[in-house]
Amino acid sequence: MIRLTRLNKTSFVLNSDLIECFESTPDTVITLTNGKKYVVCENVDEVVKKVMQFKAGILKYANEN
Repeated sequence: MIRLTRLNKTSFVLNSDLIECFESTPDTVITLTNGKKYVVCENVDEVVKKVMQFKAGILKYANEN
């Protein structure tokens, strides 16, 4: 799960496993596997970084236990 910010400055948590793609149009638009779209304040590179940190955290936890 990653925390993101909508354009109206409210935050929400997104299940990153459901991300199909994201694009910069110039706003960042995230499309999920179910077709739902989210427009967020974070740029594409920030979203990629958040997803990578989340996945790395899962692997780290799994390796420690």
